[in-house]
Amino acid sequence: MPRLSVLDLRGDRSDPRDRLPRPRIDLTTAREGVEATLADVREHGDDALRRLTSRFDGVDVDELRVPVEVLAEAAASLDDELRSALLAAADQVRWFHEQARPREWEATRDGARMGQWFRPIQRAGVYVPGGKAVYPSTVVMTVVPAQVAGVEEIVLCTPPSGSDGWPDRTILATAHLLGVDHVYRVGGAQAVAAMAYGTATVPPCDKVVGPGNLYVALAKQQVQGEGRCGIDAVAGPTEIAIIADDTADARAVAADLVAQAEHDELATCLLITPTPAIVDGIEAMLTEEVAATRHRDRVEAALEGQGTVVLVDDIDHAVEVAEAFAAEHLEVQTADAFAVAERVRYAGTTFIGHPTPVSLGDYAAGPNHTLPTSGTARFSGGLSTSSYLVPVNWVEYDQTALERLAPSVRTLAAAEDLPAHARAVDVRLPDVSP
Repeated sequence: MPRLSVLDLRGDRSDPRDRLPRPRIDLTTAREGVEATLADVREHGDDALRRLTSRFDGVDVDELRVPVEVLAEAAASLDDELRSALLAAADQVRWFHEQARPREWEATRDGARMGQWFRPIQRAGVYVPGGKAVYPSTVVMTVVPAQVAGVEEIVLCTPPSGSDGWPDRTILATAHLLGVDHVYRVGGAQAVAAMAYGTATVPPCDKVVGPGNLYVALAKQQVQGEGRCGIDAVAGPTEIAIIADDTADARAVAADLVAQAEHDELATCLLITPTPAIVDGIEAMLTEEVAATRHRDRVEAALEGQGTVVLVDDIDHAVEVAEAFAAEHLEVQTADAFAVAERVRYAGTTFIGHPTPVSLGDYAAGPNHTLPTSGTARFSGGLSTSSYLVPVNWVEYDQTALERLAPSVRTLAAAEDLPAHARAVDVRLPDVSP
């Protein structure tokens, strides 16, 4: 039985966005719940956090902040191999984000000096989810670029998960290894609320970043809309699109689809190909890979719900479809893969060629794994050093430059009926009467 539904777009070059698979989610009920949670935390602070943690996580907590002793103990008990892997990943991610850090600039034109400064935010809030998996890699991906940017203080929230009431020990260990300033055992929309509004225990943050479930994503949108703090991007259920031709390895394509599907039943797995002949081979490999995977039920649900092969006319058409989908993760497994990949304008991260699976990016390749989903890659990028920096434009005119531009300012001010704007220039000119 085929695991991928088929969307045949051959001969149809119209905009395919409304026909491409996305998970169906009831936002109305979720928004109501998120708004109630935000209001509760805004009004009742720490008491609301304790109450909501008991309700949603089944854990009664008194102390919200994770003590340094607990963090240090988690780090000390970390397996040596895992410690080395985390530090290696952090080193690679740090190097990438140092290269990606925007450079300040200054230039002079006709006596006017101007440029841009990039100022780090003072306090960043990072969210590390729990749920179906444990994500110490998300600690690396959210914390390291903040440190590269020069953020003064980092607050980390993650839900309690262990029988002892503390969050996952690997997450705590990673936070300690990286030198996170404050760690709190709070999850979900209530964690976003705490970092946005602040409570007696959790300090308010200038920006809240990191992946999470639907409730976390909606909470982030809400607090940004209120002007409470900035956020990174919309991070919903994960997704992958793979452009493949007859040079692609069927086993690798199948393994990559399964790897993404094991995140979540709502994951979207899209195969775009101009070569229908490869589909049977990939389906055969999918059957084997699904049968062997640990999270088979989850994978099968995702493939049944959103797994799709899109048949297209040629590679040009494949590029159009991939660009319309604007995937969180885009793989290109074709002949001359780099040339094909650089033509696709929109994707969270593009993985080029057979030796470059998405799994590399999830953990240690360098680029961030906190990426835009649900087509939002068409207008926003992944988490980066820039996410923690505020660009400040500056300008300094000398007298000659001011006199040269004054007539234009005066004319434009008159056109907009804002005479005081012109007056603010004129009082600085020597030949204008008081």
